Amino acid sequence: MEWQPDEQGLQQVLQLLKDSQSPNTVTQRAVQQKLEQLNQFPDFNNYLIFVLTRLRTEDEPTRSLSGLILKNNVKAHYQNFPQAVADFVKQECLNNIGDPSPLIRATIGILITTIASKGELQTWPELLPQLCNLLNSEDYNTCEGSFGALQKICEDSSELLDSDALNRPLNIMIPKFLQFFKHCSPKIRSHAIACVNQFIIGRAQALMDNIDTFIEYMLQRTQDPDENVALEACEFWLTLAEQPICKEMLSGHLVQLTPILVNGMKYSEIDIILLKGDVEEDEAVPDSDQDIKPRFHKSRTVTLQHEGGEGEDEEDIEDDDDDDDDTLSDWNLRKCSAAALDVLANVFRDELLPHLLPLLKGLLFHPDWVIKESGILVLGAIAEGCMQGMVPYLPELIPHLIQCLCDKKALVRSIACWTLSRYAHWVVSQPPDSYLKPLMTELLKRILDGNKRVQEAACSAFATLEEEACTELVPYLSFILDTLVFAFGKYQHKNLLILYDAIGTLADSVGHHLNQPEYIQKLMPPLIAKWNELKDEDKDLFPLLECLSSVATALQSGFLPYCEPVYQRCVTLVQKTLAQAMMYNQHPDQYEAPDKDFMIVALDLLSGLAEGLGGHVEQLVARSNIMTLLFQCMQDTMPEVRQSSFALLGDLTKACFLHVKPCIAEFMPILGLNLNPEFISVCNNATWAIGEISMQMGAEMQPYVGVVLPNLVEIINRPNTPKTLLENTGRHPVAHALYKLS
Repeated sequence: MEWQPDEQGLQQVLQLLKDSQSPNTVTQRAVQQKLEQLNQFPDFNNYLIFVLTRLRTEDEPTRSLSGLILKNNVKAHYQNFPQAVADFVKQECLNNIGDPSPLIRATIGILITTIASKGELQTWPELLPQLCNLLNSEDYNTCEGSFGALQKICEDSSELLDSDALNRPLNIMIPKFLQFFKHCSPKIRSHAIACVNQFIIGRAQALMDNIDTFIEYMLQRTQDPDENVALEACEFWLTLAEQPICKEMLSGHLVQLTPILVNGMKYSEIDIILLKGDVEEDEAVPDSDQDIKPRFHKSRTVTLQHEGGEGEDEEDIEDDDDDDDDTLSDWNLRKCSAAALDVLANVFRDELLPHLLPLLKGLLFHPDWVIKESGILVLGAIAEGCMQGMVPYLPELIPHLIQCLCDKKALVRSIACWTLSRYAHWVVSQPPDSYLKPLMTELLKRILDGNKRVQEAACSAFATLEEEACTELVPYLSFILDTLVFAFGKYQHKNLLILYDAIGTLADSVGHHLNQPEYIQKLMPPLIAKWNELKDEDKDLFPLLECLSSVATALQSGFLPYCEPVYQRCVTLVQKTLAQAMMYNQHPDQYEAPDKDFMIVALDLLSGLAEGLGGHVEQLVARSNIMTLLFQCMQDTMPEVRQSSFALLGDLTKACFLHVKPCIAEFMPILGLNLNPEFISVCNNATWAIGEISMQMGAEMQPYVGVVLPNLVEIINRPNTPKTLLENTGRHPVAHALYKLS
């Protein structure tokens, strides 16, 4: 006899499902308690599956919710389900995988894969054969629902499907999936590709046996008229390019693949509409808040460049961003094709060029701007991988790209900025008059472009150029500053944030060369005007504080006239954040948790002031309670806060030790506790601070050696200590600290 629900019980379950959709927290708690009670009755799960699969009169969200509660029960208690309940649930799933509602089909798919992941693939032998069989159904919903479930199983259990434990079902599944690459429905083609993609990384034998058919299908599907299918297929090349087997599998196919990827890099008509590609002048249009992506501040990591070398922490090296059209933040075929070409260029290096160069010539000089623009993107995408092979062509290409900076189409001007930034290293290696000067001149004009996208691209590209050129820019500082300062009055909200970054990077790149009265006179008034405009709780303070931190470090004594209000505000920001955190910890229901980034950025700017002003910072420290605040920050639960506070402690130790010395007895045990390589940057900064303190204390350090020495020795002897800790700029912060302690 098949199980049937009791009508009263069914109504009770339906009422519970309705209540659980209530926003009222009291109702929610009552629902949770009721669920726990009902879970004592094994056939409660029969009711849940019944609502999901049979009660088609109910609304879809209620049915889906019933399935999701059942999924959670499977996760938590499946081993306690009586056999009859487990069998009923499985049977209902397979009978209803073709439900007309996409939401219900997806919910049943999730339920099937949750049961399968409970070790049930072995004890549910009919599952895979039945799902594969249902793929042949004439009914679209059944085929799509089964494929959805299979895709999830392939994602969750790819290794098991290729194992002897299940008699290698992949041998049957892969050829089956490949047939669906030609299906008339884009959704089905997309599922089929996603299923097969799961087996590339593990080099599943069944896939290797069919690899040539598969690659041929993939080449076709990457050109699919449906963009979603083309994107799913294009992601395959991206995944494959990151696998060690890529070279051996693709060498013979580059001749077909290269033009397909290049073709995918053109803007589609929809892209151009979304990007307002026909709007040239939009600089007066204010930005909306959703235009501005959240920024994350990187806490200050001390390297021993304080000792005179150039340090670069691994964690601070940002990946080059091929994301040339950020405003289309959604992933699309153009971005995926560009990313795939970039990664393939890194795999095949110059071997890719014979397939690319003939295409490039036609693209870069094409009269249709959309095609020309895609050619410039191609040139940028291969810059990293094919740099060696491109060098002979650059003397001709770079001037052409510089000319494209003046193109009448804003999207061409903006992509030219990005591509030129990818070749900045080569530009800087040539005599400055050849390419650096013309490039810089044109980029500065683009920073003042009438189009906001171009302003953004030019500002970012200029920041990259600054990093590469460093002091090569010194002769042009006056001209550069005039442009950047002029942009202050011109830019809308989003680009202002990028402008701060370009100014901070300039300060980092030219250092003390910025400390000239005429430069300070140009730069500081607009920065301080913005600083006075912003409220303490405005997140725009982050990039401005980061920028000022770089400027203070570069200007050194030149920053003195501005230091007092800046210093005071940083101390206030730290104090406010600590107070807010305290109130939140005591009454989390009444107060909001503070955004500790305000405190981290303020600590980092104080570090910049201490480093830039040296002994001049002493009177500021004397008139503030910064040492008390620092004592609290060093014990914060958030690693980034501790990281920045140890950097500041080290900088204050060097700049005005007389204010640090009275606190040493309290600070040392905290430093000792933070010598924990699990938090690499915190540990790095704590170690550096100990070294600086030891240097100042000399013999008086003796009482504290026992607090820190064992941990330092342990770090130095650990087999897997990260190299940032061991060899910062060829100097060893741990050895440095030990040496100072000895």
